[in-house]
Amino acid sequence: MCEIVSSVKRDYIIDLAKQGKRVDGRTLDQFRDVSVEVGPIKSANGSAQVRLGNTRVLVGVKIEHAEPFPDTPESGVLIVNAELRPLASPSFELGPPREKAIELARVVDRGIRESEAIDLEKFGIKPGEDVWAVFVDIHVLDHDGNLIDASALGAIAALLNVKPPEDEAWSLKEFPIRKRPVAVTVSRINDKLMVDPCLDEESMMDARLTITTTEDGSICAMQKGGVGYLSREQIEQAYQLVRMKAAELREHLR
Repeated sequence: MCEIVSSVKRDYIIDLAKQGKRVDGRTLDQFRDVSVEVGPIKSANGSAQVRLGNTRVLVGVKIEHAEPFPDTPESGVLIVNAELRPLASPSFELGPPREKAIELARVVDRGIRESEAIDLEKFGIKPGEDVWAVFVDIHVLDHDGNLIDASALGAIAALLNVKPPEDEAWSLKEFPIRKRPVAVTVSRINDKLMVDPCLDEESMMDARLTITTTEDGSICAMQKGGVGYLSREQIEQAYQLVRMKAAELREHLR
């Protein structure tokens, strides 16, 4: 019965895509309703909650002392973790981080790191021994598709909300964040490209491409997902969609 229902749903979603329509009534280039709340976690140095339709993620930032990496003894450390709570989706299970959680954390981490959004070189305390570590923890509360975009937006919103630690070793006047990278995911269903796939669309998509850009449209990270492929023309089309939609998402960071 599940296979029959899945087949019927797939045919329905594909048929809608051919007509430039979607299961929730959006156009192919339209995001679901977006809201960003900053500062919901009072015990964190910074935090944000993002709602993307029925998808909801909570991101907390903590700044603590840590040992530097051997190859960067004078620079701070950035660590991004993602937790997929079973209450958020029947597909999530307790236990060690699985593939989806690892991918989610890596894509968010890469966008922040490769854009050099945080000036980690200013986070040294005692070279080779003590630096500041920035921990970004992503908690998925409700999963209805497109966790990457919601989490990336939540991460940068939480970093913009950071209040420096009350520690005598902290010598900076403010938290050094320089850029606002934003991720936008484009899915392909039957050769139709659409942004912000909901859960039903994710389950039926042939492929997806997540592109993280900075304010000037420069690409700082990309992640391909799904078993299908994207042609060169589709990648170029996806990038144009990403530039336009990233600017819209970035407005929620004001």
